[in-house]
Amino acid sequence: MSGLNLFTKEIAIDLGTANTLIIYNDQVVVDEPSIVAIEQNTGKILAVGKRALMMHGRTHENIKTIRPLRDGVIADFQSAEHMIREFIKMVHIKRGLFSPALKMVICIPSGITDVEERAVKDSAEQAGAREVKLIHEPMAAAIGIGIDVLEPTGNMIVDIGGGTSEIAVISLGGIVNNTSIRTAGDDLNADIVEYMRIEHKISIGDRTAENIKIEVGAAIKDLEVPPEDYEVHGRDMMTGIPRAIKVNYSEISDAISKSISKIETAILNALEKTPPELSADIYRTGIYLAGGGSLLRGLDKRISRMTKLPVHVADDPLRAVARGTGIALKNFNKFTFLIK
Repeated sequence: MSGLNLFTKEIAIDLGTANTLIIYNDQVVVDEPSIVAIEQNTGKILAVGKRALMMHGRTHENIKTIRPLRDGVIADFQSAEHMIREFIKMVHIKRGLFSPALKMVICIPSGITDVEERAVKDSAEQAGAREVKLIHEPMAAAIGIGIDVLEPTGNMIVDIGGGTSEIAVISLGGIVNNTSIRTAGDDLNADIVEYMRIEHKISIGDRTAENIKIEVGAAIKDLEVPPEDYEVHGRDMMTGIPRAIKVNYSEISDAISKSISKIETAILNALEKTPPELSADIYRTGIYLAGGGSLLRGLDKRISRMTKLPVHVADDPLRAVARGTGIALKNFNKFTFLIK
């Protein structure tokens, strides 16, 4: 890695609303949910990541679980700092006589403000970073997918995460135009919770909604290989007694359709703003999907039908942004003008 010496260790962080990934020595060494469990009386951090997620929705009044990031940006500064610090401890960086200085490259949504950028940097510095650099998520996703972002060719990236959906057209190492909307995976979960409440009179939590989305979530109704119906457990809103029902992919498609339409509208708006020469490139290359949201069944087909363009889902889309952040860190001199 560039600039690597005995006293500097470099790590790349995809600090996401739903999950945080850390790359060290070209390997994903941390892949944990972005959540913290705190003891209310003392303010003590009880758990982060997977252990905290196990507590989510199951705690008593003295323990609360917090998602430090909301809509892709830091909403709770202190919790974010503790979470980053604990995740860095999981990296198991070898220490000699002196603690190594940490150089971090962190990816951020393209639509965040200067104040929100400062919050990310401050949290990382408080967690032990000596030097913090930032890279925009669509650029990191493009690099992670394998696109040569330095070429004079237009490429459209749609990165659907937990808190934001990033739509960007990239050419010559820069973002020509970008749209960042705060409609993404968390909104799909909220749609499912609302649908279950209205249509089935059953109350479920966010984790159950996420499981429903994974098991039977779909963007279209004409899937070639539809998933089997999924049994959902929740609280009957009429009696208060726990009960189970089965849901199918078709009704979940209806439940989340409105939020998907917002993402489609953002894609159309981005295409409308694209210069003609780059539009011609995108007609040939198509649209690239990354992020956890791109795993939704039939989403690529739905976007393709709407835009009349080929749509490609990245290999291992959940890690595309983290992978790109790691590549940018490793080739710091090559991508230095993309990192701030």
